[in-house]
Amino acid sequence: MMYSILKFLSTVVSILIISALLPGVHIRGKSFWTAALIAVVLAVLNFLVYPFMLIITLPITLLTFGLFLLVINAFIIQLAAWMVPDFQVDNFWWALLFSILLSLVTLFFEMVLFPVSIFS
Repeated sequence: MMYSILKFLSTVVSILIISALLPGVHIRGKSFWTAALIAVVLAVLNFLVYPFMLIITLPITLLTFGLFLLVINAFIIQLAAWMVPDFQVDNFWWALLFSILLSLVTLFFEMVLFPVSIFS
C-alpha cells in the first residue's frame, strides 16, 4: 500500500516538474490536484487503452524494434490532455518528449525511494 502511494506521489511530482520545464506542456495554475488528476487519467488510459493499441500496432512495433511504443505513449499523453481540462500539450513532439521525460524522472524517483539492495 505504501509503495503504491509513494509511486503515485512520485508520478505527480514528476508531472509538475516536467510541465514546469517544457514550454509546450501546460498545467493551468501548476496545481498539485491537477497533476494528481493527470496521473490518475494516465494510469487508467495505460490500463485500458495501451494494451489495445499495442495489439493493433504490433506489426509496426516489431518492425521498429519497439520504438513505435514511444508513439503510442505520446498518443496516450495527448489523449490525457484532451480529457483533463487544465492540461494542455501543444503538439505531438511535446507529448513525445513529455512521455520520455516522465518515464526517466519517475524512474529516478523510484530508484531513490526504493533502492534495490545487491544482496536481496
